[in-house]
Amino acid sequence: MGGGRVSRRLALRVAGVAVAATVPMAGGGTAQAAAMATGTGVGEQGRAGRRLRAMTFNLRYASDERPNSWAQRRPVMRELLRREAPHLLGTQEGLYGQLRDIAQDLGVRYAWLGTGRAGGSRDEFAAIFYDTRRLRPVEYDHFWLSDTPYLIGSATWGNTVIRMVTWVRFRDLTRGGEFYALNTHLDHAHQGSRERSAALITERLRAMDAALPRVVTGDFNVAAHENPVYEAMLRGGSLVDSWDVAEARSAQYATFHGYRPLVPDGDRVDWLLTSPSVRTLRAEINVFAQGGQYPSDHLPVQALLEW
Repeated sequence: MGGGRVSRRLALRVAGVAVAATVPMAGGGTAQAAAMATGTGVGEQGRAGRRLRAMTFNLRYASDERPNSWAQRRPVMRELLRREAPHLLGTQEGLYGQLRDIAQDLGVRYAWLGTGRAGGSRDEFAAIFYDTRRLRPVEYDHFWLSDTPYLIGSATWGNTVIRMVTWVRFRDLTRGGEFYALNTHLDHAHQGSRERSAALITERLRAMDAALPRVVTGDFNVAAHENPVYEAMLRGGSLVDSWDVAEARSAQYATFHGYRPLVPDGDRVDWLLTSPSVRTLRAEINVFAQGGQYPSDHLPVQALLEW
C-alpha cells in the first residue's frame, strides 16, 4: 500500500476497515428508541423511517492527556452516539484504536469505512460510520488533498499535516435509491491549502453521478459565511448548508470549544452540506455532556434529512 491507488470498488468484504456494531436500546424497545432519535412519536414511525439522521463530528484524537483523556471521554461519546443513533456519521481525527472503541460501543448494527491518512492504520482517519440496517455501501474511495491525490500520505500545498477525503456511494435500504457521502478535514493553519482543497473536493463532486444526492461532512477549520472556502464549497460543489436551509434548528454555538465554556452564536467550523434537493427538517449543534465532561473538543453537528 506504500503509495499506490486505493481500490475504487467495494467487495462484499471491506478489507481491514469495516467494523460492525448493535446499539443497545436503553430502557425501552426499538420503536421508543427510534422515536427519541428522530424526535417523533411512535405513531409517526412510518414517515420518520424515511428520514436520514446524519452527523459530522470531530472526535478529538485519542490521548492520555488529562482531564480530557480518551478514557475519560469514551463513556460520554458512547452515551451521545447511542442516544442520537445517526444513520450516517462522518468523523474526523479518530485514530484506529479509537475508532475500534467506538465501533465496539455502538455494537453490531454499525460498520465503518476509512483509512489512516498516512496509509493503513497510521495517523488520523476521516472515517464514515453507517447504520447497516439502513445503508449499504456500493462503492468507496479515498483521495489526498494534494497535487497527487492518489499518493497515500501526500501533502504538497504548504500544509505539514496530511489531509484527505473518504467518500462512499450508499444504497438506502429503506427508501431505495443511492446517494454519496463525502467526509473531510481541512488544514488548520494554511488558507491556501484550504482553498485548493475545496477546489479539488468540488471538482471530484462534479465528477460523481449528478443524478444522485450528496451529503458532505467535515471540519473545515474556517467559519461558515466568513471565508472563501465556504463559498467555494457551496458554489463549486452545488451544495447548500443544512444549518441555513433547515426548517427548524437548535441554538447555535461555536462548534470548537476546546473544553472551555460554550460560546453562543459562535463560529461553525464543522459543516454538514447537502445537495439542494435534500430537505433538512432540523439541524442541531449538540451540546451533550455528562458531569461536565464533553465527548470531544468539538460539538457534533447533526441534521434530519429527507429526499
